[in-house]
Amino acid sequence: MKALKGLLVLLIITGLLWYVYEEDYHNSGMAGVWGEVKQDAQNIRNSEPVQASITFISNSMAFMTDFLSGSSSEEYEAPSIPSPDLAEPNNQSFSVHNIEITDSIEDVEEVVGELPARVIQNEYETEWHIYHQQYQNFFMVAYDDNDQVFGLYTNQDLLRSNEGISIEATKSEVRAVYGDPIDFIQKGNIRYQVNNDQEYDTFKLDNNYVTFFYDLHQNEQITAVQIISKEMEHRKQGFFGEKSDELVEGLAYQLFDLTNATRAKFELPLLDWHQPAQTTVRQHSLDMAENNYFSHTNLAGLSPFDRLARDDVSYKMAGENIATGQPSSVYAHHGLMNSEGHRQNILNSDFRLMTVGVAVRQDGQPFYTENYITQ
Repeated sequence: MKALKGLLVLLIITGLLWYVYEEDYHNSGMAGVWGEVKQDAQNIRNSEPVQASITFISNSMAFMTDFLSGSSSEEYEAPSIPSPDLAEPNNQSFSVHNIEITDSIEDVEEVVGELPARVIQNEYETEWHIYHQQYQNFFMVAYDDNDQVFGLYTNQDLLRSNEGISIEATKSEVRAVYGDPIDFIQKGNIRYQVNNDQEYDTFKLDNNYVTFFYDLHQNEQITAVQIISKEMEHRKQGFFGEKSDELVEGLAYQLFDLTNATRAKFELPLLDWHQPAQTTVRQHSLDMAENNYFSHTNLAGLSPFDRLARDDVSYKMAGENIATGQPSSVYAHHGLMNSEGHRQNILNSDFRLMTVGVAVRQDGQPFYTENYITQ
């Protein structure tokens, strides 16, 4: 009976293969069929949903191994960091941590009362000053040449407005107050399209470009806001900004900080920077940028896990996110958060380490690779 069942399964598989590849057989014989099968298998392997599923299954198996062996992580308790007292803005439509566009650096220092945790180069030919307490109360400030604020960002409950819009508002509530978002930003004779994917809205308010990022997995609720003055936006070269080594480094550390700020918001363990794996992720980003492809599997057929093994990076669990086409790490991060498989890596409570590698094409387009690791 077992042999009969095996024969029946073999006949069914043969019939399905004949149905799919009959034309290839008539055109090119068995060699053509075999080539087509290999190409289809490669296409399936390179599929983003398949890669995300493989990563999720691999991580789940690793977690179960740790659990059964008694080495699973202890329950995490988020630190208790008090939130600042927030007031409505005085001169602008919005404030972040009681800071408004055109405030002075002295105003910021008085409000915050501490030095930034990190200062990095950004795409606007200036710097982001990043503030947080263990990634809670996270926000970023950029200054112009006169030390006045002309850029703000937060993904936490630090936003206040004169119209009652806060970080808990939804896309429909935002549009009910501010109308339709803009479709483009014009610089000279060139228009740069925005708002193509409905994951964020950009409005021109108070001579600033105000962008609300939405969480598609939480009823399109605001998950972050970025406010860029018109002057600051027009300093940026092209769509991506001017390529430099300082910008590449800044984009990598910014993506790391944004990930931890998101994990803090979800009360998840913070990640430590994992230097040993940075060569691995940086080389993959560079490979994609130089060879004009976008995939978790490189042109040599190596998966993220193959590349870690090649570079002698040990792990119990590992995951990878990749992104490209976004104008900055801010847009890349929120795009990843709206992609189910990538979101699982960002919010996986069992990861403990992270590293980011960025490479920029000649036209300025960044390629991002994130590795998440538990050893």
